[in-house]
Amino acid sequence: MKKSLLGFLFFIIISDGLAQYAAGNIPQALLKNADIVKRLDELRVEIKSPGKAAYYRHYVYTLLNEAAEEYAFFYDYYDKFRDIQSISGTLYDAAGNKIKNVKKKDISDETGNSGAHLAYDDRYKMHNFYYKSYPYTIEYEVEVALNGMFYLPEWQPVSAPKMAVEKSLLSVTVPKNYELRYKQFRYNGLPVIKEEKSSKIYTWQLNNQPAKKNEVLAPEWDEIATRVLIAPSDFEIAGYKGNMNSWQQFGKFMAALYGGRDVLPAEVKAKVHQLTDHLKTDKEKINTLYKFLQDNTHYISIQLGIGGWQPLDATYVAEKKYGDCKALSNYMVALLKEAGIKAHNVLIRAGSTEKDIIADFPSNQFNHVVVCVPGRKDTTWLECTSQTVASGYMGSFTGNREALLMDDNNSVIVQTPVYSKTENRQNRTIQATIDTEGKLNAKVTTVCTGLQQDGLHEVINNSSREEQQKRLRHLFSLPNYDVPAFTYNENKAATIPAVSETMEIVSNNYASVTGKRMFIKPNILATYASKLSEDDERENDIVYSYAFIDADTVNINLPDGYKIEAMPSPLSISNQFGKYNISYTIDGAKIKMTRIYERNSGRFPASNYKEFVAFTNAIYKADNARMVFVKNE
Repeated sequence: MKKSLLGFLFFIIISDGLAQYAAGNIPQALLKNADIVKRLDELRVEIKSPGKAAYYRHYVYTLLNEAAEEYAFFYDYYDKFRDIQSISGTLYDAAGNKIKNVKKKDISDETGNSGAHLAYDDRYKMHNFYYKSYPYTIEYEVEVALNGMFYLPEWQPVSAPKMAVEKSLLSVTVPKNYELRYKQFRYNGLPVIKEEKSSKIYTWQLNNQPAKKNEVLAPEWDEIATRVLIAPSDFEIAGYKGNMNSWQQFGKFMAALYGGRDVLPAEVKAKVHQLTDHLKTDKEKINTLYKFLQDNTHYISIQLGIGGWQPLDATYVAEKKYGDCKALSNYMVALLKEAGIKAHNVLIRAGSTEKDIIADFPSNQFNHVVVCVPGRKDTTWLECTSQTVASGYMGSFTGNREALLMDDNNSVIVQTPVYSKTENRQNRTIQATIDTEGKLNAKVTTVCTGLQQDGLHEVINNSSREEQQKRLRHLFSLPNYDVPAFTYNENKAATIPAVSETMEIVSNNYASVTGKRMFIKPNILATYASKLSEDDERENDIVYSYAFIDADTVNINLPDGYKIEAMPSPLSISNQFGKYNISYTIDGAKIKMTRIYERNSGRFPASNYKEFVAFTNAIYKADNARMVFVKNE
């Protein structure tokens, strides 16, 4: 007789009644919705001086099932500014009995170099017990010394959905006269502060926190989870001193790292004037020099010591024709300066799925650098690590977020471009025929602009022909289909870049033929992905991060001898989430479907979830509706 996991956990026979980490000791409330339970997660940070700090972390995780396996893997990195001083670990079975201790020879030491990295001084300590008998428990302890205090670890006890916490705490010890800068989110109350003879200790603690389910279109996890950020005021790293009390002070420190590194070789200066002196507008000059950058440099990451934040000088980039984001952006600023155009390096948190910065907590929150060129009427943004992206376009990688524009003593938080609904379009036209066996032959023409072309841009510029075809063969929910021909074309000259895709699709058994009836879904490609449960309760706001318009026109020719027997009704919906319209016309053996879906961006309260589900499921139903044709007698 099989027992449930909960039954197993609570009725397991524990060989050692004092086993501290027996899975059966976990409170039942923490098992609900959980894949993993943090039995203990302790982070202790000690700030010794503006240039010296250390932290100690001790954590014990019970993995309840295979879905938690990603947390079984220990890793931490070290470099010139981080020294891993000790690592220990223990594996326990379900009953809490010790199975194995980590030995020094079991810990691998790997380089951080990969792919586009030319030089990278990060190295990683890694370990995994590779144990698969669930539930089981892992325990690790690590001590790290920080030689330079440019950033400090953050505390986030519940770091993902389906994670429960039995006990987690953060303590920060500072000199008695040191004012710790911190910002807390979704934490009830204030830290406990204890004063000792020469120090102060700040403590935050969270106990018995149940796991949360993953909610579709929820805010970023960092917005809805308890967390505490800590950062220094005065700091020192690699001999450079700075202060983080304001973005102006932080920007001043960063500007000092860039100081004197924008000097171009004489031959490059001459090239700049050759390319731009005859041009009439700054926009023309910017586009020309950006094209020069793309044609004559390529991205390679170089992260050595302070070089993780300080760029290679412009002369080095000009001679070697490569650099990382800092170096290439700094080089672009130098090119524009030679052409008489003022530009700025901008620190940003890049990545389509990355969290935005906390704008009211000055600290090192950045992983990328871009260029901003302010203008009288508009501002031009440049992504200098790409050899293919259109001039002035940020896309989902760096668009719609706050960033720090570096300007000596006047650094300031700025907003990168937000792309509107009308700029993020997908227009698709399908001309199709269906034969008497239900086989579909279709020619599909799609034009995508703005954020809707980001994915296709990557496919065109970073995939082989074979990889592109493989993608298309797995992209659509069509029965037994192939894509025998396809082409792409890019328009980077437009204000908002566009990609057109033309392809042929052959799908056997697309239409179901049963006796004298043929069943057809006229909406061939533009189907809403999933249906939502109407019974789910909503805890968090609903977030549409960007707006778009999808417009589809489908024309289908049927074989002779069929007439319509049943067809879906047209549907028109308009509410705060967007608009949806779908309609059909039948002209003999010809079907025409017109579909327009406009999604609004925004943040909507959880109390609107039922309306959101109704809107989503109505679209899902309409997208998957079928027509029935019957053969004439």
